[in-house]
Order: sequence, then structure tokens, then C-alpha cells
Amino acid sequence: MFVKSIATTLAILVASASIASAQSPTRIQQFKAWGAYSYKAQNGTLCYVLAVPTDKQPANVDHGDVFFIVSQRPGQNISYEPQVMVGYPMKADAKVVVTIDNKNFNLFVKEKSAWVENAAEEPALIAAMKSGKSLKVQATSARGTKTNYTYSLDGISAALQQIQKCK
Repeated sequence: MFVKSIATTLAILVASASIASAQSPTRIQQFKAWGAYSYKAQNGTLCYVLAVPTDKQPANVDHGDVFFIVSQRPGQNISYEPQVMVGYPMKADAKVVVTIDNKNFNLFVKEKSAWVENAAEEPALIAAMKSGKSLKVQATSARGTKTNYTYSLDGISAALQQIQKCK
């Protein structure tokens, strides 16, 4: 199941990064709750860290595959880009809110993914992830269902350090 989820995630990452002819991802190493991955494509190497939620609410709905990803694409000058991916279309005009230690970050929605609304806040989100204990995500499905996800931040610093070497 997890391998299928990683393959699905890779396909979405490839599509969102507009990189053609990607190969299968290579798992570099697991760092507690966070896995580090890489793959080579025509436009260069993409590296990312990924975690699955430790809690999904409401418990009685099908969330599909849900991930928090931080990607690094050195060939495209993209460094530590956070992204939320869910297994359902989100409400187009809604914001996704990421909370770490009472600090909120707003993300904009495009279909099943969300990115930091103000790219200048990405380093602050990454810094909060490195120093925090857990990360919470609040989203709204296209049907109007309010969803909440909790992620452990155990291992995030080591995983990010691993992909820092991505080339």
C-alpha cells in the first residue's frame, strides 16, 4: 500500500514539476517519520522528503492518500518547497492552513495539492518544522468536508539535511 502511495505521489510530483520521462523514485533513507527520496528526469534530479499523517479526521471519511512533502529541485533553483497532497479534490477558493507551535501558514489550493501562498514564508515554515514537534493541516474538500491531519516532525531535520546534497 505504501509503495503504491509513493508511486502515486511521484506521478503527481512529476506532473506538478512538469518534468518528463521520470524514472522510479529511489528511497535514500528513512528518518523516523520522514522518508527521503530522489529520482532523475530529463530536467535533472528531484529530491523530496515525505511523511504520512499520524491522525486523519474525520475518521469516518475516505481521505485517500495524504502526504506532506518538501521537495528540492536544484536544476530549477527550487529549494525546500513544502506541499500538501490529499486524495480528494479540495475546495478551490479555500485555504489550507498549516499550524506548527501556534504559528499558522496559509496555502493556496490547486485540485488535490496546496502550496505556501507567499513563497517568501517557505523558509519560516521549514524552520518551524525543524524546531517543532508536530504539524497540523486543516483543509476543506470540494464537497465542503472539513479535514484535519497531524504529522510527526520526528526526523524532519535529518531528512532535509539528506536532500540538501541533492544534485
